[in-house]
Amino acid sequence: MSEVMTLGEPIVTFMSKDLDQGLVDSINYFKFLGGAELNVLIGIERLKHSTEYVSQVGADPLGKFTLQEIEKYGVGHQYVTVDDRNWTAFQLKELVSVGDAQTFNFRRNSAAAHLTKEQLSELDFSDVKIGHLSGIFPAISATAQETFRDFAKELISHGITTTFDPNLRPALWESKEEMVATINDLAKYGNIVMPGINEGKILVGSDDPSVIADFYLQNSELTETVIIKLGEAGAYVKQKDGTTYTVPGFVVEHVVDTVGAGDGFALGLITGLLDGLKMPEAVERANAVGALQVQTPGDNDGYPTPDELKNFLLKAKKRG
Repeated sequence: MSEVMTLGEPIVTFMSKDLDQGLVDSINYFKFLGGAELNVLIGIERLKHSTEYVSQVGADPLGKFTLQEIEKYGVGHQYVTVDDRNWTAFQLKELVSVGDAQTFNFRRNSAAAHLTKEQLSELDFSDVKIGHLSGIFPAISATAQETFRDFAKELISHGITTTFDPNLRPALWESKEEMVATINDLAKYGNIVMPGINEGKILVGSDDPSVIADFYLQNSELTETVIIKLGEAGAYVKQKDGTTYTVPGFVVEHVVDTVGAGDGFALGLITGLLDGLKMPEAVERANAVGALQVQTPGDNDGYPTPDELKNFLLKAKKRG
């Protein structure tokens, strides 16, 4: 069985090969598989831990491609169902030399958006140690949000540690107000809550890490640890008992694409905890995986193997 389980929507990305041409003028694209929750599982598998993905794809070429890629990455997919009435989500993505690439999503009424809570009845939680939750899946439809809540409650009822990443996607919500209210409510399901500093400013109205952390620690009796991602500066940690500290980040020479860095942070933290690291060391690993990912153009191709992670950390420590 699997150590980590998550619920999410896979998304096939068509990325431009035409540098700085924008989505309108680009004509050459290549495709790869992404999706925040799936990215986390891909990285966890790469670091030699077992995973299980709960999702749904369409009975179309992109759905078949998704299943093929999930199997290639070694991610558990016995709970990925095929919906012959709705299509697999996809997106277009720019190739840029500077800054964050723009994307355009085609995911409304997708197969994953029709995944119902009744379809969770077959899930086996017996060996799951950590359940990862993301704020993206509940944004894609009312059905998905209901399914997400049921999934989170099942994890908690089985005594499984839960991690929650807000993963804000404003384009998927009807309004900013709805996004903020819903994400803050869903954060109550997380033992560990991991917003980015910019997300905290949107969700809490402050860019003070301590203020953001206090909000989520007081938001739910379940939440024991809040970790604020600070980018290159690292991560600020505050726990229920009042313990606070900052774990320094890693400076990289050239940032190619920041997509996937937050998911890299999540998988680094999760695998660190599974490997028995104390929280500061697990957060250091999370920072390292995020730093490796921003140096690559894809959504998950920068996630390291155990040897690559070890070598990165050793070289970083030698540099001081």
